[in-house]
Amino acid sequence: MNLKNFVLESYDEMVNKVTWPKYSFLQNSAVLVLVASLIFALFIGVVDLGFENIMKWFYDLF
Repeated sequence: MNLKNFVLESYDEMVNKVTWPKYSFLQNSAVLVLVASLIFALFIGVVDLGFENIMKWFYDLF
């Protein structure tokens, strides 16, 4: 009986009490996350390439 009540109350809460965001807001948020992720990935890639070159130069000294 508890499981049935839990499922019914959960469904009621999801349908009637949750405020769902608009589709356009979700699209804007997804684009923002995608752009931020790409910028962060490019930054990490440049830093990694720089460290690789520095380490290669350092090891070639010996």
